[in-house]
Amino acid sequence: MIKGILFDLDGTLLDRDKSLVAFLESQYNRIQAFHVVERQTFIQRFIQLDQKGYVWKDKVYQKLIDELKIDLTWEELLEDYVESFQNHCTGFAGLIELLEFLKSQNLKTGIISNGFGRFQMNNIKGLQIDHYFDEILISENEGLRKPDIEIFKRALSRLGLESQETMFVGDHPVNDVEASINAGMIGVWKEDNHFERPSGDYILINNLMEIKDIIVRSTM
Repeated sequence: MIKGILFDLDGTLLDRDKSLVAFLESQYNRIQAFHVVERQTFIQRFIQLDQKGYVWKDKVYQKLIDELKIDLTWEELLEDYVESFQNHCTGFAGLIELLEFLKSQNLKTGIISNGFGRFQMNNIKGLQIDHYFDEILISENEGLRKPDIEIFKRALSRLGLESQETMFVGDHPVNDVEASINAGMIGVWKEDNHFERPSGDYILINNLMEIKDIIVRSTM
């Protein structure tokens, strides 16, 4: 029987692609120096450099400044990103409905996210979901990063859960799915065509509300 469920953040709960475009449109509109190129050119180049979030934004902004020859510092652009991105955070369809359901079932819940503490917490609060979770572990704060299984074990310990009674839902095949399986958990892959399929015995979902069906079936 499933007693707890843990989630990745970006690409799992947070629709990062949609949120990023919304932020970039805002930043482009607010910062005149970017207007040496068309809005869509700026957005597409940022997304290319960003590599789905796996390149930190100091490097992205340094490259953009060099390419566009604009009179700005990467530090001020990075600070704007850190402080303003939260205002454009969009969750995937069914996010709140699912979290309300999990709460109604008295399941323990948590987030394990790679990233910087202040930025990721801002985004969780931007989604207005922080109060739904019993534990939130962010790699910078923990001194551990997925796919290190120790961060999964730490989350289980804090929640008082056994690995075999806990699901982990994520979009990254290695950092989320394979790592959680290696930690003894039930791995759930929220399919993302950007990645190759995970290895191992995992559950495949395409949208968050499928988790509700999995939980219901586990209690029958």
